[in-house]
Amino acid sequence: MVIKAHEADRDRLLYGCMALGGGWDTQPYGPGDIDAAEAAIEAALDSGITGFDHADIYRHGKAEGVFGEVLSRTPGLRERITLQTKCGIRLAEGDRPGIYDLRGPTIVRRVEESLSRLRADVIDVLLLHRPDPLADPAEVAEALTSLRRQGLVREFGVSNMSGAQIALLQSHLEFPLIANQLEMSLDRRDWLEDGVLVNTPAAAQSGFPTGAIEYCLTRGVRLQAWGALAQGRFTGRQESEREHATARLIAKLAGEKGTTPETILLWWLRRHPAGIVPVVGSGRPERIRACADAARREPELSHEEWYELWLTARGVPLP
Repeated sequence: MVIKAHEADRDRLLYGCMALGGGWDTQPYGPGDIDAAEAAIEAALDSGITGFDHADIYRHGKAEGVFGEVLSRTPGLRERITLQTKCGIRLAEGDRPGIYDLRGPTIVRRVEESLSRLRADVIDVLLLHRPDPLADPAEVAEALTSLRRQGLVREFGVSNMSGAQIALLQSHLEFPLIANQLEMSLDRRDWLEDGVLVNTPAAAQSGFPTGAIEYCLTRGVRLQAWGALAQGRFTGRQESEREHATARLIAKLAGEKGTTPETILLWWLRRHPAGIVPVVGSGRPERIRACADAARREPELSHEEWYELWLTARGVPLP
């Protein structure tokens, strides 16, 4: 089955597999970890989510490993899903700190290792996880082109990159980069604030790369939002009064619209004209299922409701 870029775009949500595979250590996963992964995958599929997001570093590779175990014992599952993974980060090891590595041979080797763990023949979408300042864009492009020609990866994108960084890499490629995955949520709003703080003193405080959203919008690069549920800050882990006020508003809107607070959070992202695809990263099946309406229904937030959520989470008026 060939997954084309426009077909991958049909995903309204992605399931982020970071929570699968046991602890963040090098201890082997066990049968219980495989069963937990299977339960999470089933919850995602039951909720209408068919896109699965990995990275080679998640749980030191164990997230891909347990996912591959589930794929191997579930005939036909691979044909029902879109499989995405990332490479480019090397975790700390012993006295050596974690670094970024987008050298061409490293990219190819990491993809081959991911395919082995996932027990798959092809990755639908490969994202470059973080910008590597030492990366040669021509060498990176050569590695991606080789992976595509070999049929090991179908489509490519990036993660945590600015519009200028994407443009530089794209200038060396003959095929389009289709995705940029960024941290985006009602709590992490710098991607949104950057666009309204122009010509204000507060603009200097934003670390978000100006123009990244606009670049992606004008070139058809699909925005994916990691951290979309804001680590539970508005659905059970509130600390500040601002977070409590936002949680109350979210619960009120959920009650009025017959859905869950998690769906309201994801609808808020999906309501943006950039066509944002939230990544749901919980390992708990009940929390995954709480996101089902966000996958199955178009956002039911009015212009005013969307702004009310933003301003309540913001805590201060717009400039």
